[in-house]
Amino acid sequence: MRKNYFPQNLLFIMIAFFVIAITSCKKDKVTPAQTTTPPVTNATPTQLGLYEVDSSIYKLLLINVSKIGTQSINYSFIFDTGSGGMVIDANGILPASMITDNGFNFTTDSTVVNGITITNQKSEVDYGDDANTTDKVYGNLAYAQVTVGDQNGNFIIKRLPFFLYYKAVDGKGVKFTAHDFDTFGVSQEYDISFPNSSYITSPFSYFDPGTGLTRGFKMAAIGTSNFSLQGTYVPGVLTLGLTADDLSPSSGFVMNQLSFDAQDGYAPIIPATITYNNKVVSTEVLFDTGTEPDSFIEDKTATNTTTLLLPSSTSVSISTSSGFNYVYTTSATENLTNVENPSSSGVDVSVMSLEFFLNNEYMLDFTNHKLGLKSN
Repeated sequence: MRKNYFPQNLLFIMIAFFVIAITSCKKDKVTPAQTTTPPVTNATPTQLGLYEVDSSIYKLLLINVSKIGTQSINYSFIFDTGSGGMVIDANGILPASMITDNGFNFTTDSTVVNGITITNQKSEVDYGDDANTTDKVYGNLAYAQVTVGDQNGNFIIKRLPFFLYYKAVDGKGVKFTAHDFDTFGVSQEYDISFPNSSYITSPFSYFDPGTGLTRGFKMAAIGTSNFSLQGTYVPGVLTLGLTADDLSPSSGFVMNQLSFDAQDGYAPIIPATITYNNKVVSTEVLFDTGTEPDSFIEDKTATNTTTLLLPSSTSVSISTSSGFNYVYTTSATENLTNVENPSSSGVDVSVMSLEFFLNNEYMLDFTNHKLGLKSN
């Protein structure tokens, strides 16, 4: 999968707040035999918004995290359906004296700073378009209570494992600016693993939606009207906790069973055929909010050894093995699509970019390990 994230991190002033539910109790004058137990009612799904950003070069979806441990923060994360796990730079989170180019400055198995447990378990993440452009991010496994969202709406995950990194460099070893790689990966794959067999995955999978709801989320089609250079907050884009109606065939979602891999977990990759220029390609496809502005078709029969951009007005259609169909037309500025040969790119999976999410809905069912797609 592709993880080439180079946005200028947009800062939003966040005011962390907590809604305190105060309930009053009244003791009725009845005998124990007359006391009744209130019926169990299903919980209400939790809704959360995203910031929609358009730099005029590419679009971004950003999600805010307003608190990690006891540390309030004002960083925004790329909302990424193409990876699993929260990845954040330690700068501004930990004291500067703890952060070095070779790792965090402590010698025990773990340490607690600002309510964050940092372990000695290290890992590395590679980001890049292909085998020729790879950037590396180095960090440690950490745990903390995390507040996802901001003053526009939020919820708390009481103990979230995440990747806290101390260094990010390009292919030549040049360091990137702090927080260039902050990512909120929402898929249920094991995107980053550690020597002790621990791993991180979607923060949403650690959120208990409540009685009667299935763990998972759905994402509304985002359209094009709310994108802005400054970033426009759009409420209700995400719904956490799936109802029986969401999972019913009558919902309109086409469900795709995800395959389990011992190393990767349940990556949101599904079999499909892609047709372009009267050519049909069998492939696996990833629908990825973190890839923008280009989509990539991996064609094993392609004769080009470098990336080939399809001409404007090229029709591209995708048909998944479960029967979901998606058709679009390329232009000079939208739906940019590249064809690659996997033997040259080093990538086996075709990727549909953020453009897909403008007019289509998306769902991940963490309990049953299914991916839902719906044309809007």
